[in-house]
Amino acid sequence: MNRYKKKLLAFLIIGITPERLALCIALGIAFGLVPALGTTTLLCALAAFLFRLNLAAIQLINFAVYPLQIALLIPFMQAGARLFGNEPIQLSFEEIQGMLETGLWVTVTGLWVTTLQAVVVWILIAPLIIGLVFVLLTPVLRKMNIERKIAAS
Repeated sequence: MNRYKKKLLAFLIIGITPERLALCIALGIAFGLVPALGTTTLLCALAAFLFRLNLAAIQLINFAVYPLQIALLIPFMQAGARLFGNEPIQLSFEEIQGMLETGLWVTVTGLWVTTLQAVVVWILIAPLIIGLVFVLLTPVLRKMNIERKIAAS
């Protein structure tokens, strides 16, 4: 975690405001958790472009949350099935990994409806994730920025 703290501090040093950096982190986390494999880099790049955010900062966070995206894939799929009144999928992580090894296209077509349902669940909770992360991180980043400026004086 210290490695990421140093990288985030570097973004403050180059002049990104704490608020903009908090938004990069919040969007990077939220878009990094999309339960549709292979989409997060593009979504984060699009968010950086649309909101005029630092692409490197948002992608750093996106890549950092990748293990969490994988860990939440099945829970998102199960929540999506419940939301739409379907039986939750009975795939294990190992079975999904095996499908991915046979090819991304085979996996996408095999899990199309399940993935769409999972994305709906993500759409419902993503604004909460973004808001919570932004509200919690902004004061922390402001403090880090102040401490950095004091240390530089």
